[in-house]
Amino acid sequence: MPKPRGRQFFANPGPTNIPDSILRAIDRPAQDFMEEAFIALVRDCTARLKRILGTSGEVFMMASSGHGAWEASLVNLFSPGDRLLMLESGYFSESWTEMARKFGLEVETVAADRRRGVDPAAVEAALRADAAHALKAVCLVHNETSTGVTVPPAAIRAAIDAARHPALLLADTISSLGSMPFRMDEWGIDLAVGGSQKGLMLPTGMAFTAVGAKGMEAHRRARLPRHYMDWSVMMTRPHRSFVGTVPTQMFHGLAEALRLIEEEGLEAVFARHARLGGAVRAAVRAWSGNQGPQIYCVDPQRQSNSVTAILMPDGHDAEALRRHAAGRYNVSLGGGLGALGGRVFRIGHLGDLNEPMVLGTLGAVEMSLRDLGIPHGRGGVQAAMDALA
Repeated sequence: MPKPRGRQFFANPGPTNIPDSILRAIDRPAQDFMEEAFIALVRDCTARLKRILGTSGEVFMMASSGHGAWEASLVNLFSPGDRLLMLESGYFSESWTEMARKFGLEVETVAADRRRGVDPAAVEAALRADAAHALKAVCLVHNETSTGVTVPPAAIRAAIDAARHPALLLADTISSLGSMPFRMDEWGIDLAVGGSQKGLMLPTGMAFTAVGAKGMEAHRRARLPRHYMDWSVMMTRPHRSFVGTVPTQMFHGLAEALRLIEEEGLEAVFARHARLGGAVRAAVRAWSGNQGPQIYCVDPQRQSNSVTAILMPDGHDAEALRRHAAGRYNVSLGGGLGALGGRVFRIGHLGDLNEPMVLGTLGAVEMSLRDLGIPHGRGGVQAAMDALA
């Protein structure tokens, strides 16, 4: 098959499309990261990022993907043998669990129907059963990128409080920040982890942890080995972030990303993501006719506005559809992860995105369903346009 012409439509849920103005901001020579002008830029970006997070706490940045922020959260808050409660949601909650166990932490899980998400009542029950308060933290993935299912952090905080349990609340906001509301302090979140490559529209390579007062108290008691991720080391540096060389170009990109978000207005950003996510879901509901693909998340209240995971009909391979969409139409879709490999494909609808980009992606998916003889209802693109009308 000849290489398709035209610009690629990149519909992955992360990394995401990088605006031209951010690419231009990053495209600059090396800079002394200890000069006062650059330190001022870091401090300005940090203050503006706090507004998106909804926190007055500390923000520590590092050169890594979001997995590095996970690691930072564990080694900075806990000691060997500490117990955590992980809310099961999919591939990324599993990965966070695996990482914690490798650091010698004991992890209990709250099971969930992954097509619906965890029940806060089950979280409360697990905490009430922990009469000795051995559990040090509850960990959740706000927006599970592998399934397109969200978990409401405020409801989980309410469950912790109802159980009268002192556990910290940790939230992964990697694929929700900058695309869905996140109010760290208001929702009683003690630590949030995030990354650069999704709603913030930057290249992969910079991550951060945002930490409230209770989290900083826990940090002072924590005894897991650490250095590169150590917040105490970071606080001795003028940037109050990073151990080692600072990625200077990324901060110029971050400043531009924050400017774009502020120019649009944060609430308008959230409304745009809700509108585009609704259009994608309308298309998939149309395709679900004739025993076709379905939205993986079956609870409308939990469906993500940044990514939709789409479950293929039995006997049909999601990877074959992804290969066809890329090879024939130059559209890049996300694949299934872990147990959902080959069973789902994912459409990312976050970051630098508008209606024509979404409709073009949906058109390519609908044509791929037709080309491959996959059962589906017709009119998905029309349903999306109707949702956008």
